[in-house]
Amino acid sequence: MAPTFIFPPNLHSLEEENEDNHLSAQKPTNITEFRSSDLEEFVKGVSFDLSDKELFCIEDQEVFDRVYSLVKWYSSLTPPCKFNIVESLRSNFSVLLPNIDSLSRVSQCPPNDDDDGGADDGSAMLERVASHRNAFKIYTFFLVHIILAEESSTASINTSKTAATSRKKLPINAWKWEGQRGRILTLIANSLEINLSTLFGSSDPDENYLSFIAKNAFLMFENPILLKDSDAKDALCRIIGSCATKYHYLAQTSASIIHSLHKYDFVVTAMADAVAGAEKKYADGSLATSIIREIGRTNPKNYAKDTVGAENIGRFLVELSERLPKLVSTNIGILVPHFGGESYKIRNALVGVLGKLVSKAFKDDEGEVSSKSVRLRTKQAMLEILLERCRDVSAYTRSRVLQVWSELCEEHSVLIGLWNEVATVAAGRLEDKSAIVRKSALNLLIVMLQHNPFGPQLRISSFEATLDKYKNKLSALQPEMNEENDIDGAPSDKGNCNGDGDVDHVNTETRSDELPNSVTDSYLSQVEEGTVLKDNSVPDVGNVEQTRALVASLEAGLSFSKCLSATMPTLVQLMASSSASDVENTILLLMRCRQFQIDGSEACLRKMLPLVFSQDKAICEAVENAFITIYITKNSLETAKNLLKLAIDSNIGDLAALESIIGALVFKGDVSSGTISALWDFFCFNLPRTTAEQCRGALTVLCMAAKSSSEILGSHLQDIIDIGFGRWAKVDPLLARTACTTLQRLSEEDRKKLLANNGSRIFAALESIITGSWLPENIWYSAADKAIGAIYTLHPAPEIIAARVVKKSQTFVFNFGDSGPLQHDKENENETETVHGPTTVQAGKLSRYLFVISHVAMHQLMYIESCVRKIQKQKAVKERQTVDGSGLTPDAAKDSGINAELGVSASDDAMLDSLADKAEREILSGGSDEKNLLGYCAGFLSKLCRNFSLMQKNLELQAAAMLALCRFMIVDASFCEANLQLLFTVVESTSSETVRSNCTIALGDLAVRFPNLLEPWTEHMYARLRDPSVSVRKNAVLVLSHLILNEMMKVKGYIYEMAVRLEDEDDRISNLAKLFFTELAKKGSNPIYNLLPDILGKLSQQNLKTEPFCNIMQFLIGSIKKDKQMEGLVEKLCNRFNGVTDTCHWECLAYCLSQLTFTDKGMKKLIESFKTYEHALSEDSVLGHFRNIINKGKKFAKPELKSSIEEFEEKLNKYHLEKKEQEVTARNAQAHKDRIDNLEGFIVAGKTRQENEDASITKDAIDGEVIDPSAGPCLNDVATSNVDELEENCSTITNEATETEASGEEVLSPIVDQRAVSNSRSRKSKLKDQKVVNTVSVRRSTRSKQR
Repeated sequence: MAPTFIFPPNLHSLEEENEDNHLSAQKPTNITEFRSSDLEEFVKGVSFDLSDKELFCIEDQEVFDRVYSLVKWYSSLTPPCKFNIVESLRSNFSVLLPNIDSLSRVSQCPPNDDDDGGADDGSAMLERVASHRNAFKIYTFFLVHIILAEESSTASINTSKTAATSRKKLPINAWKWEGQRGRILTLIANSLEINLSTLFGSSDPDENYLSFIAKNAFLMFENPILLKDSDAKDALCRIIGSCATKYHYLAQTSASIIHSLHKYDFVVTAMADAVAGAEKKYADGSLATSIIREIGRTNPKNYAKDTVGAENIGRFLVELSERLPKLVSTNIGILVPHFGGESYKIRNALVGVLGKLVSKAFKDDEGEVSSKSVRLRTKQAMLEILLERCRDVSAYTRSRVLQVWSELCEEHSVLIGLWNEVATVAAGRLEDKSAIVRKSALNLLIVMLQHNPFGPQLRISSFEATLDKYKNKLSALQPEMNEENDIDGAPSDKGNCNGDGDVDHVNTETRSDELPNSVTDSYLSQVEEGTVLKDNSVPDVGNVEQTRALVASLEAGLSFSKCLSATMPTLVQLMASSSASDVENTILLLMRCRQFQIDGSEACLRKMLPLVFSQDKAICEAVENAFITIYITKNSLETAKNLLKLAIDSNIGDLAALESIIGALVFKGDVSSGTISALWDFFCFNLPRTTAEQCRGALTVLCMAAKSSSEILGSHLQDIIDIGFGRWAKVDPLLARTACTTLQRLSEEDRKKLLANNGSRIFAALESIITGSWLPENIWYSAADKAIGAIYTLHPAPEIIAARVVKKSQTFVFNFGDSGPLQHDKENENETETVHGPTTVQAGKLSRYLFVISHVAMHQLMYIESCVRKIQKQKAVKERQTVDGSGLTPDAAKDSGINAELGVSASDDAMLDSLADKAEREILSGGSDEKNLLGYCAGFLSKLCRNFSLMQKNLELQAAAMLALCRFMIVDASFCEANLQLLFTVVESTSSETVRSNCTIALGDLAVRFPNLLEPWTEHMYARLRDPSVSVRKNAVLVLSHLILNEMMKVKGYIYEMAVRLEDEDDRISNLAKLFFTELAKKGSNPIYNLLPDILGKLSQQNLKTEPFCNIMQFLIGSIKKDKQMEGLVEKLCNRFNGVTDTCHWECLAYCLSQLTFTDKGMKKLIESFKTYEHALSEDSVLGHFRNIINKGKKFAKPELKSSIEEFEEKLNKYHLEKKEQEVTARNAQAHKDRIDNLEGFIVAGKTRQENEDASITKDAIDGEVIDPSAGPCLNDVATSNVDELEENCSTITNEATETEASGEEVLSPIVDQRAVSNSRSRKSKLKDQKVVNTVSVRRSTRSKQR
């Protein structure tokens, strides 16, 4: 009988001598010294022995030693040798397993009755069992070590560069380890699943064997390449499951699994498969339960420290709950306390676990009523936890919860009773401060709309109408039901109510799955459609309980529709978000809302159009895709209707965005030629029931499309003239304006064709629009603008037509008695008539005239600039040809070279600039002294604007006059300089918001054109930011932002005015100011860094409230990101404490310091600058801000800096207390001084009375009256009595003051009082002596005179 084989700690331990007579390697062969041929012969011999002899030959010492030698130096074997030895061991082991199984069956047979034979058979059986056990262990041991050796060598080869670059094709009989690995591991897994009780004498193998198998299995799990092999991974999972579950190797396996999960992230899925496979194969969830309990017992603080382990554990729990939902649901209570832990990753995982359990653990309807009730309560508790987690402190957890709710909605696992609660939570999370939470909330609302159980149409009006009808039906059915119950005595049907009394929406989930995208014609939608009957009847849905359930469902649907409709203002704000994900998902949600006809979704989608101008390419693409999805259909006529309707209902901003989108779509070919033809049909009235408004909308869209393809308009020039300026223009006056815009979009060829055929007619029509009175007042201005633009675009000499138009307009205004077609209509009878000079002029006509002359001047300026650009372009083409040498004769090329050498080109440019300047000056003045037509108009306009009394009486005329004045100022520099003071005077004094807004916008244009002229008036431009009008302030912010960001105006000391607008009462102005400072911070090295101290100083003097000031400074400081700039601000702000005595200023500086992000250097600078702010530490608020700085510094400071911060904190507190004591002492001294002054005041008053009495006595003596001392009290007594009264009063005051302040700080101490009283008494005694001497001297002098 061979020695027993015991699993050694490692392979090399087999060579060590042992005293227990165990099988070991006694004479191993060093095969590394063999030649290749000898090695092959050696391997063949071993393979022959293993295959030719019996299975138990592996126990023979010689065979064992040779196999051990091959396994020990396995890495040095050639591939054929590896294949031979591995295949021999594997085949023998595969044959051994059935023998073991048969051996177990033989052992279970009843023994023979013959005692001797039974004893022999028993001993033989024991020997067979021992041989099988030895062979089983040896084969397992060698095969496992071969796998480990091969995997280690494979890993080293994969990391080498030579193996990575090798591309040689392997031969057919080459060694392929991947296939052998899976077969060997599967064989070992099979060996664990057979009955091993006969081999090991009990149901569980010995600890040595299980430890070896489990340890090496987990070691193989640490190889990510091995786990990619599905066969190998499945075999390892079976091995672990068998060890833990079948053989009760549970505690060690659980600990190893948790250790692997903490260490490696790639084992999560495999471990979950292993645990789930063990539960399914053996119907025993002890392994899963053990792991869950171990995770639950772990201290939550450990997961906060080990973030990687927490993430892996969380993923494992989610995977396990997906595979074993019922088992995890019974143990979920162990994990719930981790919701209170600090690790958000564990909370995220638990949220995912709850989602999996809700969707999968409660689908089984089998069981008793009590168990169903328990499951329902458990599910309800889980859903409530999910709702509560929507308010988690971590944004990641909040986002994950919303994602879980989306998954539950997709799987129809949300009860209809919770539907609206979830929708409300999602709508609230749209305003979350985190972008990922907002994204998840938007996605949740999209999913809820897509899978809603209420129907494909969610109009509020439709739900309300249907709900009212079924409520009436329910109220009519309930009396009948009560009567039936009284008669029959039968209880009502409550089959549609669940155990908790809640109404169950029958077949809701199944109906949601019937049609694609879960947007189904559910029962509710059928009911809604059924209500629209001719007889206004209500479809019968069954008994009272079914009707009640339907009413409850309709109420829930109505609440859901109202909830979504209420989110529209929030969605509009999200479309202006700086986060691209917010904008994209908001657009998707609005598209889904429009599909379900949510109230307000169509209007919100219109506000999506301006986003096409976004700098973010993703947002632009999202807008274009949404536009195509909503408005571009396969039906050309339907697409044309959508586009023209959109053009009709859009405002100016939306029209600009629509023009950009349509131009891009036409360029890409997304707008088909059929759609263009349909638009022309609408414009030409080729379709029945076409209105003038639709005609105008079609022409507007065609004009937009012509921006990308000008050939679109060439085929219908005559139609544009006939319809755009014909009788339909009087039906829809805006059609004429649209036609003028269309004429400006014509190509060069189409313009020539138009002028050749209909030139005179076109210009006559344009003149009629400008000088005629057939257009309404509110439309004429925009139409005249487009008409003047069309004249300057089409006519080769537009100044001729323009002069004629100006003269006609002048005649129309000032020659009032002239009759004819230019006579003003009766519609302007309500306009005020003003008398100025010898002529009476209507204000409305004068406003039109001023508009015409100012527009002509502006277009003349633009026409001159366009001519200059054409000349420059021609010159550039000529110069390019000169450089290329093409298209020139030799003489011309020679001349051009000579001109270049002489600098003729530069002189040409200077001459062109001179001519352009002269032409611009001649717009208003023909020369130095003379004026042309517009020059005379300019003089008249300037005098008109200076007539303030007239302007204040007619604000509309003032608006037109000032707008014209601004345009003339833009045209001519001298006129601008002469009228700048007038412009700012009007802006400051006028009461019209329109005038102030127009002038503010014009100031921006003037600053661009004449920056040197406007620079002295910068302060007055900033003053518009304080205007009481919201529109004026908004325009001022826009103008100044444009000038500063484009470097057309220097940022001066008045920038604090813009900072104040950060807290403007109007949200739009506040947002514009925030956008300005955000963009300003991106320029250069962040100018806000240099401006911040000055802004702080100015704001502290503006009497701002604390909250607005803090918000402003917090925003400005937040725009500074660089650590170096933060350190510089620390020094600058500390230095500003010097020379400041205002406590409010101290508080502002300290608050700004507390908002800075302190680095180590910044904290050191703060500590070093203590002398600059020590005098301000007496204020409690200042000290509080410094304490905030210290608290923030302690969190992130290094140990050596933390000690300095603590010393600094002690120094602050100590100095604060000293300052407080000094202030108390100063207040006591001041109070004492005030009381002494009062005392001296009493004494002076007594002295004054005494002198008056002495004077009266002297007068009496002079008059001959002799004073008898016995007649009354002497003056000495009077003075003494007065002094005594003063002393009593003083002591009384002192005592009262001491008593009243006993509870607080004692103002007067007894020592001070005694000294004061003694000093006052000495002074009083001196005064008394002096008064007595004076009295005696007076009496003597009187007596001498009498003598």
